[in-house]
Amino acid sequence: MNTATPASTLDREVEGRLKSNQIRYTRGRRRVVAVLSASDGPMSATELHAEIGSAVPLSSLYRSLSVLAGSGVLDHHFSAGGVTRYELAEWLNGHHHHLICLLCGKVEDLELPSAVEEQVEHLVARIGREASFSPTDHALEIEGRCTQCR
Repeated sequence: MNTATPASTLDREVEGRLKSNQIRYTRGRRRVVAVLSASDGPMSATELHAEIGSAVPLSSLYRSLSVLAGSGVLDHHFSAGGVTRYELAEWLNGHHHHLICLLCGKVEDLELPSAVEEQVEHLVARIGREASFSPTDHALEIEGRCTQCR
């Protein structure tokens, strides 16, 4: 999807967020952010490690993912198969939804046309009213089979 900001602006925003939490923006964390900003959807730690390579040891990658998620730079999603996938937080990457392949586990970002997004927002508000709940946000995940697995 990546409607996000250019890399230099993205790095400044991430660095500012981390600095406000007294956290350093290390080389390893920069690599995680760079790979996720170029991806078409959320990635697992295994996928990130394969992309980044040995420049960031696996133990450091897991620490970086934990720190970045805890600081609000990354969002994490839990798939039906129990795999945690990470992506840039919505404030960096824009609002979107996901298509999840139940066979291969691939997760793709999906940005809805504004008219459809408005319909989803109305539906979320209606569900909230009927459940006496005040929704503040929403995320839509559509499960099925990707074109390769179909």
